[in-house]
Amino acid sequence: MSKLHEIGTWLENRLPGLLAENQVPGAAVAVYAGGELVEAAAGVLNRNTGVETTTDSVFQIGSITKVWTTTLAMQLVDEGKLDLDVPIRTYLPGFTLKDDEAAARVTTRQLMCHTAGFEGDIFTDTGRGDDAVEKLVDSFGEVPQLFAPGELFSYNNAGYCVLGRLIEVLRGKPFADCLTEHLVTPLGLTHVAPSPYEAVRYRAAHGHVQADPDAEPELAPASVLAPSNAPAGSMLAMRPRDLIAFAAMHLRDGEGENGTRVLSAESARAMRETQIQVPKTGLVGDTWGLGWTLYDWPGGPVPGHDGGTIGQSSFLRIVPGKDVAVVVLTNGGNVMAVAQEILGKALSELAGVEMPALPVPDAAAPRIDATRFVGEYASAVDRTVISQDEDGRVWMEKVPQGVFEDVLVPDKVELVAFGENTLIPLKPIQGIYVPQSFIGDDGEGRALLLHAVRGVRRVTA
Repeated sequence: MSKLHEIGTWLENRLPGLLAENQVPGAAVAVYAGGELVEAAAGVLNRNTGVETTTDSVFQIGSITKVWTTTLAMQLVDEGKLDLDVPIRTYLPGFTLKDDEAAARVTTRQLMCHTAGFEGDIFTDTGRGDDAVEKLVDSFGEVPQLFAPGELFSYNNAGYCVLGRLIEVLRGKPFADCLTEHLVTPLGLTHVAPSPYEAVRYRAAHGHVQADPDAEPELAPASVLAPSNAPAGSMLAMRPRDLIAFAAMHLRDGEGENGTRVLSAESARAMRETQIQVPKTGLVGDTWGLGWTLYDWPGGPVPGHDGGTIGQSSFLRIVPGKDVAVVVLTNGGNVMAVAQEILGKALSELAGVEMPALPVPDAAAPRIDATRFVGEYASAVDRTVISQDEDGRVWMEKVPQGVFEDVLVPDKVELVAFGENTLIPLKPIQGIYVPQSFIGDDGEGRALLLHAVRGVRRVTA
């Protein structure tokens, strides 16, 4: 029996128990190596209905969509219709931000690698029409700049909406049609839905959320994020096998399984080249490419991307040169523990890659003077207050705002020291302890940005 089929047998035996241990309602997994594929599924798609998960079930892939969006843009580069390094206004002359000088400088490359510098979480619902992305991008005139374009990394969903709009303009068609005509159809994919509205044609997962880490997952109050954010990852859903086919195309440097060239080899390789260093969190890659997050692991490098929508989480890793790809799609609970075990075993045994352990807090970490960190940091989707009490304990209170106000619950956790200018919570969220880095200077010796993959600007002392 090959190593891949041993992984398949292990998945079949291990997956149901792994989900039960971590309160994950359902998951579907696909592992690819050397042109062969194994799949597994367990649990339920919806705890209220009890519909069982199968390998043909479709899950929302969330921000993994960004790799698809980048691929669509790189096809335009191949056709000579797009230059990554000229201002976006070359193609979108009406593009505006609150900082007009910054808007005039932003390039496509900066959008792809999250260095455009403007606030990135703008989830305004502009309707279900084909003009949803256009309407959103046209509303960016009051979106603030966090830092100068090209200066730092800050995960930027809004930037990918601009990239999606750029694709729409250069193709002359809605983003969903671009996905279908330039990726889904050429790759011969069969269980892909450009939005959750089409996903009901298939066996579709619904997300589940928890009021606190120990609570039972319950059906999420909403199933869909705003269509306006489709290029960033709010809509696209598929089964694991179809996501693997897309990933395998990238492993073959742009050639689909059917021999169709979807992307030039030069562009496929360029997407995997380092563009920017990322603040170290232990949760995302060490660097970022064009679309891909790049993990520098023993036995790597490993391009990949994760995604999250309302109660659904997705994970994709590929190992170029080893012809290995792994997909894990889930719908709630302690998803990180499930993903870590599956990804770790598959990548180790099939590609010789060792995944580092996730960051964890040290409850005995010495207390620090948090004066530089204390204050309020706010974005369009949440308000974060950092405080320090009389005993020297540091606290982070997060209050959802905007579209997440009625979906997520406020939370307050204690933070402890985790390296220079970085704190980490003592309580996990979905099994993850997310380090909180404090960077920059507001001119009075206080941190300018709270950075946890994305930057959030200080608004008060």
